[in-house]
Amino acid sequence: MPSFDRAIPPGGEGKITLQVKTDGFQGPIDKSAVVTSNDPVNRQITLRVKAVVQVPILLTPKYVYLSGSSEQAVTRVVEIKAELDKPLEITPGEFNLEQKVSFKVEEIEKGRKYRVRFESIPGPAQTYQGFLKIKTNYTEKPEMTIWIRGRLSGGQKG
Repeated sequence: MPSFDRAIPPGGEGKITLQVKTDGFQGPIDKSAVVTSNDPVNRQITLRVKAVVQVPILLTPKYVYLSGSSEQAVTRVVEIKAELDKPLEITPGEFNLEQKVSFKVEEIEKGRKYRVRFESIPGPAQTYQGFLKIKTNYTEKPEMTIWIRGRLSGGQKG
């Protein structure tokens, strides 16, 4: 969200402030803003903000998309990694796709890295969306939500 000095005298200086909201982001971000002026030499200038958003827990990927045949199980994996210098403990919480998707949490590296394996449950062709909430022992991030979407079509094309 920008704020800036509306009028700057010729040869003068002004101030432009850009604010980037990083809620929901993790990793590298690159944002830009175009500044337009009546300066005949520099009518437009692009300002760029590049940063790395550090999070206490890295979720890769942040979303699960299950796509394929409804007659076969489709599997996707999400990795959960501690980014702080203290052990991470996670426990599954609310899950609203019990009849459509199963999941299994496995600890890969004690207190540091977990894997959540999602698998569609074979059945009729359908489209759905839901979530799995994960509770953690980090006060910085006590709960995470993994969003899940499924689009399973009937039968195999051949």
